[in-house]
Amino acid sequence: MKKALRILGIVILSIVLLFFVGFLIIDEKLPEGESGPEADLMAEQMLAALNKEAWDKTDGVSWTFTGIHDYDWDKENNVVGVKWDDKEVALQPASKTGIVANGENYSGAEVKEMVDMSWDFFNNDSFWLCAPYKVFDPGTERSIVTLKDGRKGLKVTYTSGGTTPGDSYVWILDDEYTPVAVKMWVGILPVGGIEFTWENYVYLSSGAMIAQDHWLYGAVNIDITNVQ
Repeated sequence: MKKALRILGIVILSIVLLFFVGFLIIDEKLPEGESGPEADLMAEQMLAALNKEAWDKTDGVSWTFTGIHDYDWDKENNVVGVKWDDKEVALQPASKTGIVANGENYSGAEVKEMVDMSWDFFNNDSFWLCAPYKVFDPGTERSIVTLKDGRKGLKVTYTSGGTTPGDSYVWILDDEYTPVAVKMWVGILPVGGIEFTWENYVYLSSGAMIAQDHWLYGAVNIDITNVQ
């Protein structure tokens, strides 16, 4: 028994050490950036590559987030149909209010909980749909950074708005200024500099570009499907 417990202790210690070493390897300090006209120009070039003008003129878009949340976003009126499990909410994101399908079957507290959940889902899931289009949103600051591997990036810090003000994202662009990856320094992640790809673009009927795949180190994909 003592030998078994000793082996278990060694295994647990090894796992902790591996996690700690992995943390040290992956974790990156948020790079300092150079703000000003050059950073804004890089952001504008990225938006031009993605056809931001077409995105602004897009009346609506629907998509499925990782196969679990379905959205039908009326951009013109800023109303979002959110579906998950057996729940369905017509959400107004600006006011964080909404109408629950079959709401008469739920208590007032349950309705509020579902509306709040739909807002949290939409706030997170729409990031993976259209985050690059939001680099000039109110409360954003832009700068050009050099990452520790030598790559240049466009850092966007959200000083206000959303659910976690203070989060920063560094967009990695190709030679045509199209985003190919994003590195994150956000409150909900325990390490800084986590990198997701931004790839497998599809064109909306308006001409706007949406990346459907976001791979984390080739192991996990946060995918956007049924985009139209």
